[in-house]
Amino acid sequence: MKAESIPPPAVYRLSFYLRQLEIFQRFNRHTISSKQLGEALGYTDAQVRKDLACFGQFGHPGIGYRVAELIAQLKKLMGTDKIHNVLLVGVGNLGRALLTYKGFLQQGFRLIAAFDNDPAKINRRFGELQIRPLDELPQAVAEQHIQMAILAVPAQFAQAAADQLVAAGIRGILNFAPLSLAVPPHVFVQRVDLALQMEQLSFHLSLANLKIPAPASPPEIHTIPRP
Repeated sequence: MKAESIPPPAVYRLSFYLRQLEIFQRFNRHTISSKQLGEALGYTDAQVRKDLACFGQFGHPGIGYRVAELIAQLKKLMGTDKIHNVLLVGVGNLGRALLTYKGFLQQGFRLIAAFDNDPAKINRRFGELQIRPLDELPQAVAEQHIQMAILAVPAQFAQAAADQLVAAGIRGILNFAPLSLAVPPHVFVQRVDLALQMEQLSFHLSLANLKIPAPASPPEIHTIPRP
């Protein structure tokens, strides 16, 4: 199946399948059925089979899926079977938190360079990295073969920073700024809007609250006097 014909929700769910399979593996589960994988994530077994069938045939008759094998195949599909060098632009509160996050490397991403245009931050160390000025970004991209970047700058600076990343050769941007970026077709942008996610959560809670009747008044308790 061509990449253009793969439903985006199926691609999105691959990461959830991978995380759940890794949990099964930690608990020494060697095989899993589509029903068991789906139940763990709140999906139907038909949805699991349909999603995975978009990318190939991974199951075995009478066995289901071999956990270690499917993990390896999903990582290969997503390109996380190898380590990707990643850079960060923007070392504010969010950027500093990302610099100290240990989960990137576990999933195949090595944060190897950080940049900012604030003179007060340049040459300072946060975590294991020394902050570099933005004019050194093209050199770092070329020397360390970096294709992916995390953009953690305020919204008013995001497009200019994205333009610098694209000009330097970056092809994938994880954008934390609350706006859409204008980039060439060969550059992929994944937007992370935390406020938007909270709004979606609030919506679902509000919807659920509308369906839940108000608590009934507690029943009256009539005490019987002791004789």
